[in-house]
Amino acid sequence: MTTSLLIVQILNGLQLGILLFLVAAGLTLVFGVMDFINLAHGVQYMLGAYLAVTFVGLTGSFGLGLALALAAALVIGLALEFLVFRHLYERDHLDQVLATFGLILLLNQGVKIVWGAAPLSVPVPAFLSGSVQLMDGILYPVYRFALIGAGLGVGGLLWFIVEKTRTGMLLRAGASNAAMVSALGVDIRQLFMIVFAFGTMLAGFAGAMAAPILSVEPGMGDTVLILAFVVIVVGGIGSIRGAFVGALIVGLVDTLGRSFMNDLLRLFMSAPSARATGAALSSMLIYLVMAIVLFVRPEGLLPSKGRT
Repeated sequence: MTTSLLIVQILNGLQLGILLFLVAAGLTLVFGVMDFINLAHGVQYMLGAYLAVTFVGLTGSFGLGLALALAAALVIGLALEFLVFRHLYERDHLDQVLATFGLILLLNQGVKIVWGAAPLSVPVPAFLSGSVQLMDGILYPVYRFALIGAGLGVGGLLWFIVEKTRTGMLLRAGASNAAMVSALGVDIRQLFMIVFAFGTMLAGFAGAMAAPILSVEPGMGDTVLILAFVVIVVGGIGSIRGAFVGALIVGLVDTLGRSFMNDLLRLFMSAPSARATGAALSSMLIYLVMAIVLFVRPEGLLPSKGRT
């Protein structure tokens, strides 16, 4: 373990945490406001990546392609809300899980039909190529810094909307007591569409920003969905602040655990045993963190006020 490697892995953990926050923020609002379990949320992340591949390729511009991908992801998300999700709002959670899981299978196959099963990629835009020298011998890609900065910027904008605007007030109230919001005369279906629009845009943005550094392939949203659920359990359901803190914790724990667990275990056991044990423990770390949080604070670290 060296200082330079530690710095790089901390930055990688922050980058993963930012991506998870963008996905988990929409998921926690949907679950918190609507009490709706949307297992297909990870598919919207995947669609954002594929749409970025398509539009960047067509336009030759990363910025324009990103904007078009977000617009297309929003249209697809709202179409899914109109055609599928709104018919499940009054159903129990088991029906929601089964229906949205079926949607995952359907859209994954649809992606294979449209784009093929082979992994695709988006080139890093020229103005964000290259690396930044942090210290002697430590280089870090400019694009990854841009991803962290863009995620923080979007997170700040989301915080402003949720905390300082009337729409945000309705979202916070809905996360605390959706039935009361509806009883006060708020069009709950319109509120649900706003929530889905937020969630779709955030997940699509995360997928589009991840496309230049990750392989774009069918099913890529499934792993992210699992991590996003861990994030909202750790942070607290319905809480944007909780999603942000939980995402950073999960991103850093997962990245640092996979990078340094073997080195730590070698202090106590032989190298072969450390490799075998480290591989198992590093993949379990975030779930151990989740279990500890649930034991100590079952509602999450920063739950919405109505859930404390």
